Order: sequence, then structure tokens, then C-alpha cells
Amino acid sequence: MKIFDTHCHLDDRAYKNDIGAVVNRAHAAGVCAMLSVATDKQSSQKAVALAETIPGLYASVGAHPHDAKDVGESDLDFMRSLSQNPRVKAWGEIGLDFNRMHSPRDIQEDWFIAQLLIADELGLPVIFHERDSDGRLLELLNEYPNRERKGVVHCFSGNRLELEQYLEMGFFIGITGILTLKDRGAGLRELSRDIPPDRLVVETDAPYLTPAPEKNRTRRNEPAFVRSVLLKLAEVRKDDPETLASVLWENSCRLYQIPQSN
Repeated sequence: MKIFDTHCHLDDRAYKNDIGAVVNRAHAAGVCAMLSVATDKQSSQKAVALAETIPGLYASVGAHPHDAKDVGESDLDFMRSLSQNPRVKAWGEIGLDFNRMHSPRDIQEDWFIAQLLIADELGLPVIFHERDSDGRLLELLNEYPNRERKGVVHCFSGNRLELEQYLEMGFFIGITGILTLKDRGAGLRELSRDIPPDRLVVETDAPYLTPAPEKNRTRRNEPAFVRSVLLKLAEVRKDDPETLASVLWENSCRLYQIPQSN
């Protein structure tokens, strides 16, 4: 199986001592492509630098809602210039997070809109982060429509109505290791059965959200473990794993506008 981890954070300090071994384990597990997702100016720069040196790795640029309070116009200008690198395939992760409120709500919204419009201008797909925004992210997307916009709802954790709206907007749905967790993943397992196969992608969010069974022996997630997410998704949907893997690979390449031969 060829697998694409569509969302990880290989720039994270959790990998500073063994990133080579992490990448080797990913490749051994059939993870032929990964996208290292940025959260601020510094991680954007590091993600791009890593993507230039690691086979099968691509990058995004962008500022996470947690970091919105520290964003300035010069940061966006810097990330815009980084986005010209051919290894950059998306803008994100951007969005709203009203759970921990590391940045004030109004500032999160302002910088989300600013980055959304830059991504539209550049023709880059958007990686959306949404947590406890109570529908506000969808409201903003409706206020700033773009029929040509492509994107993925990272670590989808919403309800059926929200899922239907994201699908209506044409977005992909990112499934993480939460799917594998007995209690926390119950709702996601139910909804995942009803997502059209051509809108699904799998992701780790590594080093976070370690799936089962790996969660039983390590806290640190890594791209190799996306295989467990894929296998659980196939089980839940009653799909053949190899057939599903092929569909997900095609979806991921289509999302990030990557030739499938790469």
C-alpha cells in the first residue's frame, strides 16, 4: 500500500534527535508521502527546509489560531514568499480554536480571514483547524465564499450537520487516530461511514493524537502510525484496505495538487 500522511508536524522538537529514523520507519510502513504542516513563521521556514531535504516530504505555510496574537503583516509577507517554493503545497493550518483561547477570538478571526484570502489569491488549498467554534468557522467561510477554493478539514470532530456543510463546500475530511480510540472515537467512526470515499484523507497530526494500538506503548505519534488509521477506517467502512489506500492516495494527491507518480 502507498499511504500519504496528509498532516504531520515533523518540524516539532519532538523529532530533533531522531528525525531520520522517524522518516525511515514511515517509508518502511508504506508511507510514501507526508506533508509537514506549519503553525507560525518559524515552523513554516523549518517545514520548507525539511521538505527540501527529505524524500516524499512536502510542506505548508501558515499561522495556527493559537499563535494569532503574535502574527503581523510582515509574518504573512514572509510566508507568502516561502509559498513560492515548489515543495509548498498548502496554506495552513489556519482557523479558529475557542477551546484553550491562546489568542483572543477577534484576533483569531481577523488573521484567519487574512490568510484565507492569501491562500485564495495564490491558488493554494487550505488546511482548516476548527475546535469549539460553535459554527463560527462555517459562518466565516460562507461570508467569504470562493467556488474555486480547495481545502481539508483537519482532524474533523464536528457533527453531522457540520460535516454536510463542509462536503457541500467541496472540502476533504481529515481522519486522525481519534478514529481508533474506543470512547473518544465512537462518534467519528459512525460519521466516517457516510463520508464519500473521494473526500477522505488520513493524517496523524504527529507528534500528537497517537492512534491505537501504538498509543499503548508510546505517547509520541509519528507518520508511520497513519497506517493504523487507514486500517481502522477500512474496518469501520467495511472496505478492502488496499483498495481504500489507493483511493486515499489519489485523494491526497488531488488535494495537494501533486502528480500521482511522485
